[in-house]
Amino acid sequence: MRKPALPMLFGAGLAATALIASGQALAYNQGDFITRVGVAHVDPKGDNGSLADGAFDVEVDSDTNLGFTLGYLFHDKLGVELLAALPFKHDIELNGVEAASTKHLPPTLTLQYYPLGGTGNQLQPYAGVGLNYTHFFSEEIDVPGVELELDSSWGLAGQLGVDVRLDDGWGVNAAAWYVDIDTDASLNGTDVGTVNIDPWVFMAGVSYRF
Repeated sequence: MRKPALPMLFGAGLAATALIASGQALAYNQGDFITRVGVAHVDPKGDNGSLADGAFDVEVDSDTNLGFTLGYLFHDKLGVELLAALPFKHDIELNGVEAASTKHLPPTLTLQYYPLGGTGNQLQPYAGVGLNYTHFFSEEIDVPGVELELDSSWGLAGQLGVDVRLDDGWGVNAAAWYVDIDTDASLNGTDVGTVNIDPWVFMAGVSYRF
């Protein structure tokens, strides 16, 4: 009656070893690089301020483009990540009429916390806080002889995200950032006010750990 016990125990040990190895393969660990690529949507807040002493109410429209990030874990639960993207283009309404546009690049560097880092959990949430730099270019306004310029912006950013691990390398990802973006606007070199964009940025796509 005791002879089958050894094979059963051996089989259980193999199963446990496989389960532990699987968990270790899914775990995020110190030294990992994580890249994420997906569709990014920039959604500015409503009521973006006014220009020329209140003569023009400003509304900045949303835009969607390709976004990508590169992160590095310097601890099982702590890492840094840089957000980049292809240029976003935003139409700008003045008093409800589409009258201007601009393009921008929004690199954002965050310090991240992974509460389940170092564990084999298939679901790996994270949160981050950091700094955004937004560079505006290709500004245009539908007024002959008038040149629009938007200054670059520095501001704080907060982030929430989650990776669903599919195997040792690949996963699917969803993330959101709230970014403080305020830019001073000028017409023909004359300051006319500040545009408060302050968008939510949403991204969904795939992740790869290496």
